[in-house]
Amino acid sequence: MESETILEAVNLRKQFGALVAVEDVSLKVRKNSLHAIIGPNGAGKTTFFNLLSGNIEPTSGQVIFKGRDITHQPVHRTIHFGIGRSFQITNIFPNLTVFENIRLAAQALGADNFKFWQPASAFKKYESRTWEVIEKVGLKDRALTPAKTLPHGDQRKLELGMILAPDPEVLLLDEPTAGMASEQVPELIALIQEIQKAGNKTVMLVEHNMNVVMSVSDAITVMHQGKVLAEGTPAEITANKEVQTAYLGGLYELNV
Repeated sequence: MESETILEAVNLRKQFGALVAVEDVSLKVRKNSLHAIIGPNGAGKTTFFNLLSGNIEPTSGQVIFKGRDITHQPVHRTIHFGIGRSFQITNIFPNLTVFENIRLAAQALGADNFKFWQPASAFKKYESRTWEVIEKVGLKDRALTPAKTLPHGDQRKLELGMILAPDPEVLLLDEPTAGMASEQVPELIALIQEIQKAGNKTVMLVEHNMNVVMSVSDAITVMHQGKVLAEGTPAEITANKEVQTAYLGGLYELNV
C-alpha cells in the first residue's frame, strides 16, 4: 500500500563533473522495515545515503519523507524531521563520556541546542532520555567512561545511541559493523534488530557482510555503477542471476 511508504527516492541523480555517482535511482522504503542497500565498492551506496540525509544535494530528482519533499533541506533539518544518520567512520566526541555524548545528542533537537556554556545541571530534563538510551544500547556500565577509551564495538554502540537519542523514525546506518571484530558483529546486529522492531523504527542499512544482510533484511536493493540493479527479498536477491554476475570476482559470497 502507498500509505506504508515512509521514505522515497524519485529519479535521484548526483553528478560530480563527468562522474555520475548516482544515476536516476528510485526506490520506496516501507515503514517499520529493515531495508538493506548492497553493491560492490564504488556502486554509489554512500553517495545515495548522503542524498537521502541531506549531506549533499542531488543534481536532479527528489527525496520524499512521509509525503513531504525534503530534497533541498540541509542535514540539520532532516534530523529535525526524523531521519538519523551514521557514517562508516565512527562519529563521536572522543574526550566526552558516554553519558555526555548521548546527552548532547538528545539536547540537539531541544530548545537548548545552542546553550553550550550553561552547566550540565541546567539540562536535567534530558537526563532521563539519556539514561534510557544508554541502557537500550547496553552501555550502562560504561556511562562515565570517556568515549575514546571504549573498544571499537562499544564506540559503534555509542554512535547508535547518539542517533537514537532524538528518537528518529528512520535510521540510515552506513556500514555499522565496519572495523568490528567478527565476534562482535552479531551482538550489534541483534541490537539494531531489537531497536527496529521494539521501537517501530525504519532502518536503512548499507552493509558488506552478506550473511548479516540476508538474515535481517525485509527488502534489499542492489546498486551497481550508480544504478539500481535489482530489488527484492533476500531469497529473490540470492537467486538473481544479474546480481550473481555483478558480484563475480570474489567480492562477496551470496550463497548464504
